[in-house]
Order: sequence, then structure tokens, then C-alpha cells
Amino acid sequence: MFGFVQSVQRRAALLLAALSLGLASGQASAAAPLQGKQVPGFHRLAVGDLEVTALFDGYNDLGPSLLHGMPLAEIQKILAAKHNTGPGVQTAFNAFLINTGKQLVLVDTGAGACIGPTSGWLSKSMEAAGYHPAQVDVVLLTHMHLDHVCGLVDAKGQAIFPNAQVFAAKAEEDYWLAPQHLKDAPEEAKPYFEIAVHSVAPYKASGRLHSFTTVAPVAGVTLVNEAGHTPGSTGYLFSSKGQSILFAGDIIHIGPVQFDHPELSIAFDANPEQAIAAREKLFTELAKSGTWMAAAHLPFPGIGHIEQQDDHFVWLPLPYGPLHRADKVPLLQ
Repeated sequence: MFGFVQSVQRRAALLLAALSLGLASGQASAAAPLQGKQVPGFHRLAVGDLEVTALFDGYNDLGPSLLHGMPLAEIQKILAAKHNTGPGVQTAFNAFLINTGKQLVLVDTGAGACIGPTSGWLSKSMEAAGYHPAQVDVVLLTHMHLDHVCGLVDAKGQAIFPNAQVFAAKAEEDYWLAPQHLKDAPEEAKPYFEIAVHSVAPYKASGRLHSFTTVAPVAGVTLVNEAGHTPGSTGYLFSSKGQSILFAGDIIHIGPVQFDHPELSIAFDANPEQAIAAREKLFTELAKSGTWMAAAHLPFPGIGHIEQQDDHFVWLPLPYGPLHRADKVPLLQ
């Protein structure tokens, strides 16, 4: 018995020695390097036969003082309760690529070179997702603010999408592209008109810029009037096999506040009352129908469902998962 115990003790000692050598060897080798960058900015969702790819163009921060309709101290209190204690709320620039099987349709183009080093990543995100700007057939603009149109052109003003037809609502084009509107605009607003004109210029020159009124330029797509944020703000409802997704543009900007308080406008709204009404109406309809919403400025990928709770709304973001679920998924119950 004593001999057996000694044998076990010797083996244990040898094992500990071996482990110590292994640890020492591991400590001596170089540590795995930090990667220092985020994973590629794309995420996919299947909506019926449609393949939707969210594309991350970048981000900026929006200060809470941009929201109107509530004392700033109350807004800051809401943000602090949701762990947003910095001077601004990080806000994404999302664009969305829809492969219909017949066309490749891009909704909005991001901020391009107009914001600074934290944006202009759309082409890289698209290429990481397996596509190239030259493959885009149609670009649908929800509106013509710079963080939606600047991605149409590169830093030299050349078209990034050489084969795409570009569409926006007629009310939107009439507002931003009319020379008289630029002339009449306050000095601080003139750059926004100039950027819109510059961003669409190569498409207009080549006959590839178009407007619409009541008929969507893509078959099977329903236009949704979201006027208020801008005169021609438009959502695009895509449907397939009983499923739908609405690309809603700037229906919301600061999610941590405006889902709880959809009655708050933002400084960028051309007509605040109209923008608020459009948001409340749309959120109510989406909550009832269960339609997916894809929004330009919600945290990437900006896709999810809306739930209504009394007089406010809750955002239910799309979780990461397979593009197509397996026919048989293990169920534990």
C-alpha cells in the first residue's frame, strides 16, 4: 500500500513539473497581438426571397441638445439611465443593399467624404460583403441630406456607382436641386444644398438621375410618405413571400430617447410637427404588422422590429444568426 502511495505521489510531482514547464514556455512566447480593428461592417437578413445586406458606412456623435420638445436636463437623465453619459450619442450611418434576384438595389449611400475620417466606409463594407459598387443597378435615396447622398461620389466628385440609376422623390429633388432654393437659403444652410447638387451631378450629367411621385421605380416596392424630416422623405417597403421590410431613412435619430418619446423632434427636421406625426404613425403601423424596419441611424445593422407599449415604443434589434435557418433545429424543452 505504501509503495502504491509513493508511486501516485511521484506521478503527481512529475505532472506538476511538466505543467510548470508548459506554463513557463507559454509565458516566454510572444502574446497574441491585438487586432486593433472591428470586423467587416456588413450583416445579412433574408426577407422571403430577398437577400438584405446592411452596410456600415461609419458613425458620428449627436448631442442631446439637438432634440427639441423636452428640457435638456430630462433628456440627459434618460440617456444616463441607459449608460449614455458622454457629450453625444454614437449614431451610425447605415445603408442597405437588397438583392432581389434580378436587381441589386442600394438604399442610401452614407456620408462618404463629407463627415470626416469616421465615415466613407461603404465601398469597403460592400466589398467585404461580396459585392462591388459597379454591380449596383439602382440607388434609392430616402432623402438628400449629406449623410445619405455624399456616398454617391468619391473625393474627386466621380460617380462611385458607374452603372446605377439613381432615384429620389420629386419633392426632394425639387427642394434640394432648384437653383433658386440655393440662392434663397440662409448662409449657414447653403452648403447642404451645394453638397446635394455636387453629389448627384455625375448621375444627372449622364442621364441617370430620376425622380418619382407615386409609382416606385423598382417593381414590387411600395412608397411610404415620410415627409417632415425633409419635404420628400420617403420610405421603401420591400415584400416577398408574405414578409416585408421597410427602409425608413431618418424616421428616427437618437434611439435611446425617441423610442420612449417619439414626440421629440430633432434640429435637422424641416417640419418638426410633420416629422413627429410621420414617426408616430409609422411606428404604430410597424408594431401592429410586425414588419421589419431598417433605419439609417440606429446602431448597426439598424434592422429590427418595433413593439408598442402604451404611449411609447421599444426597439427589438435583429440578433446575429444564420441567413437561412436549418430545416431541423434542435429544440430543448
